[in-house]
Amino acid sequence: MNTKILTAAIAGIIGIINYGYACTGITLRAKDKSVVVARTVDWHGDEMTSMYVIAPRGHTQTSLTPGGKMDGHEFTSVYGYVGIAVQIPDFIIDGTNEAGLSAGLFYFPDYGEYPKYDAKHKENAIADFELVAWMLSRFSTIDQVQEAIKDITVVNVDPSASTVHWRITDATGRQVILEFVDGNAHFYESKIGTITNSPGYPWQITNLNNYVNLHPGTAGPTKLGDLTLRAFGSDSGMLGLPGDFTPPSRFVRAALLSNYSIQQKTGYESAMKAFHILNNLDVPLGVEFDMGRATNNMPSATQWTIVTDLGGKVIYYHTMYNRTIRSIDMNKIDFANVQFQYAPLDSVKVQTIIPIKLK
Repeated sequence: MNTKILTAAIAGIIGIINYGYACTGITLRAKDKSVVVARTVDWHGDEMTSMYVIAPRGHTQTSLTPGGKMDGHEFTSVYGYVGIAVQIPDFIIDGTNEAGLSAGLFYFPDYGEYPKYDAKHKENAIADFELVAWMLSRFSTIDQVQEAIKDITVVNVDPSASTVHWRITDATGRQVILEFVDGNAHFYESKIGTITNSPGYPWQITNLNNYVNLHPGTAGPTKLGDLTLRAFGSDSGMLGLPGDFTPPSRFVRAALLSNYSIQQKTGYESAMKAFHILNNLDVPLGVEFDMGRATNNMPSATQWTIVTDLGGKVIYYHTMYNRTIRSIDMNKIDFANVQFQYAPLDSVKVQTIIPIKLK
């Protein structure tokens, strides 16, 4: 890879994860047993270079090590995969392989710590922004990932950069959250299919107890002395649902909205439902800056949303520029022969609008 391009990509990644890279992930399960994983990708600093990537079996990648050299762990794809990357094709943010393993990374500042990097063993080092590609390339189950992680060292591209954590789901429907704390890997079974950012996953689950009073439907009526208190309208059972954009509040909102949503019959219907749920987690750019201090005028801080039907092996996405849903059907890809390729998520950064033909 061209040194100038690589240097710019690394600088961009460091800027993203140190400036406030935030995302929200949910999971839906259909009546036909299909599993759908979905998430937003939010960053308000400036527009990320985002692209879809198709990698065949046999594709080889060499990981970056601290300092920006491509001399870390080399791995070759056993499984072909499709993912969405930022800055360069190696930095897969979220994707799925042909065996049905899905993985995605999420910003995790201040609460994570990777193992110490030893240049003497750089052949075992994998940059955190390349760990998704490694997982999708090599494994079909979470058990395999858990075993293999013992033999590699996850590192920052730059020691000053913040950490990330990962959501991993396999074809059986099992899902775990991987976090590095005090240099050690911790796999937490995902109880509700939700992930955001910091603090760590166990804290987020405990925090849900603060919202034990929330429920679907309408609250009341309730007697208060001689008064009868009645809700002003429907949906009052969710009165008190946090509406801000901090990671703990997004976690609660995502957990309740997704787990209380109406279960759909199929993976496709669940995928479409996921887009609607995640609309509630989009981050308007205006709230990300102090008044008058915005550095850009992008359509949204939520730059793209990806929804994957693991059973159907179809990836859907839309972007801040064009909310028309696009799809990549993995069933139609011959991963033994397809060429490694990537392309921008938007061929034209304009919202598709279909005019109504009047009679």
